[in-house]
Amino acid sequence: MTLFDGIIARRVETPDLTVNVLERDGDDPATPPERTIVFVHGNVSSSLFWQPLMLDLPTDLRVIAIDLRGYGGTEHAPIDATRGMRDFSDDVRATLTALEIPTAHFVGWSMGAGVIMQYALEHSVLSLTLEAPISPYGVGGTRPDGSRLTDDDAGCGGGTVNPDFVQRLIDHDMSDDPNSPRSVFRSGYVAPGFQTPHEDVWVESMLTTSTATGNYPGDSVTSESWPGFAAGRIGVLNAMAPGHCDLSGIVGLDPKPPVLWIHGRLDPIVSDASFYDYNNLGKLGIVPDWPGDDIAPPQAMVSQTRDVLARYADGGGEVTELDLEDVGHTPHLERPAEFRHALLEVIGYVGHPSDPAPPTETIILRSSD
Repeated sequence: MTLFDGIIARRVETPDLTVNVLERDGDDPATPPERTIVFVHGNVSSSLFWQPLMLDLPTDLRVIAIDLRGYGGTEHAPIDATRGMRDFSDDVRATLTALEIPTAHFVGWSMGAGVIMQYALEHSVLSLTLEAPISPYGVGGTRPDGSRLTDDDAGCGGGTVNPDFVQRLIDHDMSDDPNSPRSVFRSGYVAPGFQTPHEDVWVESMLTTSTATGNYPGDSVTSESWPGFAAGRIGVLNAMAPGHCDLSGIVGLDPKPPVLWIHGRLDPIVSDASFYDYNNLGKLGIVPDWPGDDIAPPQAMVSQTRDVLARYADGGGEVTELDLEDVGHTPHLERPAEFRHALLEVIGYVGHPSDPAPPTETIILRSSD
């Protein structure tokens, strides 16, 4: 029901778990790495979200979308949050090894962008496309320079999630009630007014999220700092806490693969004023007793990414930014044509337009010619 015509799913056995991948029917397994693209989804989603883009890409490319552990059709294995994104990136590596793909172009969305940044720190990549990426310094609890606000990452991790939303994932809630996955998709994943005929597929994808111990959202511990809890040591959201997740080392990659950064200005999740940041919710008065900007400032997620990628470029890396107006957290769904073209440019499938454009001339031919 959730697979589009032309997309096939298969299970890949790795040493640690069975991984579900999506491919296009007819793609050639002998396609070289230079024309192979690997897609990695974000949190509370799965590879199903990549299907329209996969089908829209040229047929002489090989495209593969991987379900991370605890999502989609991949086994639900617990996540050691103290390893940051490494459990996920290790699974990606094991999957590609089983498929005999030594390297490829990588596209990561949101948390998936964090996964492919971690992958690039340890393995060869041909390019990185970062769509609405988490900050290179993790999620929550950091100053603009990436330094942590507290030693225990107060206000971050598994304790930030509304328990009612978790219960609705467990109940496989397809309604449009407040706190339902469908309502979260409409308010958090896409810009206001965005319409899609495939909304049921995207909601089904969100509902594949495992809520077993060690998966989503993860545990929390008490904290002496506001708001009274801090990141734990297991589960998805704790793996993105700044004490466990620091991806800023991509600045030192050598060689430096080209990077494409795509993000929407109306993204409420990854933002300098994120509605998913506890410190920002405190500043807005939604969470009481906020101690102020000096102690608990909102995380400048987009600005942090821009600063890290600027240093990447200063070090000789090629960085292209696609900053989209009127777009939310899923540019590949909301602006597919622009996303597709930018991706084909960064992988070298099409050339970059000349800037400035070359001069033109007019040639007038006589009818007799």
